[in-house]
Amino acid sequence: MAQKRKAIYAGDSWPEKYTYVPALRVGNTVWLSGTTGTDETGKITAPGDIVEQTRQIFRKFEALLKREGGTCQNIVETKDFITTTENYKGTADVRREFFKGSYPTSTGVLVSGLLRKDALIEISAVAVLDEEPDDD
Repeated sequence: MAQKRKAIYAGDSWPEKYTYVPALRVGNTVWLSGTTGTDETGKITAPGDIVEQTRQIFRKFEALLKREGGTCQNIVETKDFITTTENYKGTADVRREFFKGSYPTSTGVLVSGLLRKDALIEISAVAVLDEEPDDD
């Protein structure tokens, strides 16, 4: 029997043009889609600043996970896709802010570009929550 899938959105709606969801919960596992450092309008929040883009991504992850009773502390894996290594080491401080010493596994991939113009980093993640979802 297939487990129930629950789409998770930051707000109350999601544009119909998208063929993906920001996060998907199956059981107590949440898959967070590749995310860039954008605001609610889709605009990059910190052009040229990989550290602040990373911080915005983790803020977005935190908001999504909070909707399901979790936090970034529940993340067990991240994948970073970066277009530059300049200041990439600074993203480690952001990880320390959000993971507070309980670090997930991580993969970093240097790419020639990302779909979102001006994005220097895109991160996807997997989180494991403490409880199964309520049947609602």
